Amino acid sequence: MEQNKENMAAKQETVVSNTSGKPPASKDFVINLDVGDPTMYESFWKGMGDQGAITILSSQTISYFSDVTNFCWFLEPEFAREIRRLHKLVGNAVTEDQHLIVGTGSSQLLQAAVYALSPSDTPDQMNVVSVVPYYSSYAPLMDYLRSRLFRWAGDACTFKGDAYIELVCSPSNPDGFLRQAFLKSEGGKTIHDLAYYWPQYTPITSPADHDISIFTISKSIGHAGSRLGWALVKDAAVARKMTKFIELSTIGVSKVSQIRATKILKVVSDSYEHPIPGNPDKLFDFGRRLLVNRWKKLREAVKASGIFSLPEFPSETCKFTGEKAETLPAFAWLKCEKEGIEDCASFLRTHKILTRGGSYFGASPNYTRVSMIDRDETFDLFTERLSSLH
Repeated sequence: MEQNKENMAAKQETVVSNTSGKPPASKDFVINLDVGDPTMYESFWKGMGDQGAITILSSQTISYFSDVTNFCWFLEPEFAREIRRLHKLVGNAVTEDQHLIVGTGSSQLLQAAVYALSPSDTPDQMNVVSVVPYYSSYAPLMDYLRSRLFRWAGDACTFKGDAYIELVCSPSNPDGFLRQAFLKSEGGKTIHDLAYYWPQYTPITSPADHDISIFTISKSIGHAGSRLGWALVKDAAVARKMTKFIELSTIGVSKVSQIRATKILKVVSDSYEHPIPGNPDKLFDFGRRLLVNRWKKLREAVKASGIFSLPEFPSETCKFTGEKAETLPAFAWLKCEKEGIEDCASFLRTHKILTRGGSYFGASPNYTRVSMIDRDETFDLFTERLSSLH
């Protein structure tokens, strides 16, 4: 069993192909849509020119410390202000009376939260679970260091017991549906992974107000290379333990990344709060327009092929836009319906399309996850190739 987990984790390592990190140069290239690399935002930020540019003085990053009055002493105060400002603008999270913790991406924050919620004075490991299909990185993240505090325990729907930590990814990666905690127990804890709870992906129906909510700059505004995430935490003791985990593992978080991200978040918020007449450069609008077009193209390609299916999503009123909006996930949960094909990802691989198979998410291999947030050239080549498969 342990060997199988290690094999799965090894296979899940980033696959480099002809389109990894760059546009395809020819129609015969291997298309890599396995990884959720948000390069679709590249054209938006190129169009913004120097609006997101910033000069960082060499003297700005000398000290380890950002704010000694805050127990999260490595959090840049201006970055914290821009995070709270953006959440207030979008209406996707309550920030009042919440402790803000910054991390090197949401993965570090997830580990920090599980560490903080796992009791250290009991002989048994805390069970970490999530509803199938769960995010493919949850299992390897929980078991990688073989911690004596916690362990991955699989599907929340089949878990038996009162002591657990449930990871709730909403909207769900991989299938895009909004989720709530499945388990309810006095001994249970919940962590909400809200990486995709932004208006380009889903209607914002209410502000999230959970014990722990984790966000990332990667999927919110497309700056994955900055390696930044943040958590909103209600309980001060939990927030302090999360801060200690980050302090011990990386001695804080890059000031350079935070200073750059502060400027970028400001540009996003300013475009809505202080709009320039006739200026179309608004990030969430850009993302939604692009994803509307991409989901339309993908559904047309699936229909032309006749051997795949996709989930159907409801439309709801988005409180950010004030309009009725459909769900447009960052990933497509594609199912192969053709008789005789039992592994959708393997089938697509034979046609030079790399995706992430359903087994990585605890689901049937008939399903596979496809990134919807790569560059236009890669996505267009993918839909063209997919439509030709019969």
